[in-house]
Amino acid sequence: MHYSNLHELITHSQSSRAFFLSLPRAAQCALHGYGEHVHSAAELHAAARAVQSVAHVARLGGWDATK
Repeated sequence: MHYSNLHELITHSQSSRAFFLSLPRAAQCALHGYGEHVHSAAELHAAARAVQSVAHVARLGGWDATK
């Protein structure tokens, strides 16, 4: 199903909401920044993988600003 944004997706899809809430808080915050570009569960999963991958590379490279 297609939604207008991330907020609508996690409001109306229980499985998407459960997945979103299972993510680390930092990933949830990052995803909110891309919320207007997330319209489906598939896009949510892809965006979550991308956000977590960027965070992982940042930690490996010593660019993690949260330390």
